[in-house]
Formats: sequence, C-alpha cells, structure tokens
Amino acid sequence: MEVLWAPWRGTYVRGPKREECFLCQFPQDPPERDAATYVVHRGATGYILLNLFPYSNGHLMVAPYAHVASPEELSPEALLELMQLTNLGLRALRQVSAPHGFNVGMNLGTAAGAGLAEHLHLHVVPRWQGDVNFMPVVGDTRVIPDALDQTWARLRQAIAEVQGPTPEPGEA
Repeated sequence: MEVLWAPWRGTYVRGPKREECFLCQFPQDPPERDAATYVVHRGATGYILLNLFPYSNGHLMVAPYAHVASPEELSPEALLELMQLTNLGLRALRQVSAPHGFNVGMNLGTAAGAGLAEHLHLHVVPRWQGDVNFMPVVGDTRVIPDALDQTWARLRQAIAEVQGPTPEPGEA
C-alpha cells in the first residue's frame, strides 16, 4: 500500500485526549478558540464545527449544546435550530466547495456507528462525482485536498456572507 502523509491528523491522534465530552467543551471555550477547535459557527442552541477526521473535505458536524443522545430529547427550539444550522452549513459548503451532492445524517447509538453516542450530532459530508474513486478501495487511503485551517477559514467567511456576522455568545 502506498502512503499519503497527512501530518495535521497525526498531531491530533497523538495529542492529549479530553476526558470531558468535546462537543460539550468546545462551545464553552471562548470564541477566540474557535479556529483551534474548528468551530465554524455558533447559534443559540447549537453550533457547527469541522470534523477532525473527515470523510471528505469540508465534512461538518452540527451539534446541540445540550448533552443528549437522541433528537427526541431536544427541545422543539433546539431541534428546529439543528436543522437550520444544517441548512446554513449546506449553503456555506455549496458556496465554498461546489459539491455535487451531500450525505447528511446521524448515527444514533454505537450499534449504528456513533463514535460519540452520548452527544447527538449530525454529519454533513460534501460529495463529488468520483470522489471515492480508486483510493479508498485500492489504495486504502482517503485524499483530503485542503488543510482543516483553510477549510475552516473559507467556511467561516461563507457563513458570514450567507447569514451575516457570527453573533457573540448570548447575542443569538
């Protein structure tokens, strides 16, 4: 098998692991840390962030602030905003990356493939015709063309353009 180097992933994999739920912790960090935690946008009851182990370039996660395992546990307002944030992420990704399609979904429970089953989150995975091509099958490798920092900056700008400036926490 050939090897493609992605040193930005190694830094995360070998780095210290948080004991607390990162989906609870990241929005508690000050907004100045959004670039470091790849928080793209903060809403009133939830937020959008880049997946640190993306299936494709721009793979987003949309999560409520509430530490719940299932959408049935969300308030009606939080459930509505989860979908509104998903739409905002879709619009930003269309503007930034012009994908040909998307996979959007949730894995509820470890049996369904959830890596973090105790905190609900929705995946938005941009797709392009032929993006799975031969690399994952023959090369056992995924190709992600942009660094997370670059993707974060472009998505943050696109969200500001499609929605307006990101409000400070408590202003949304």
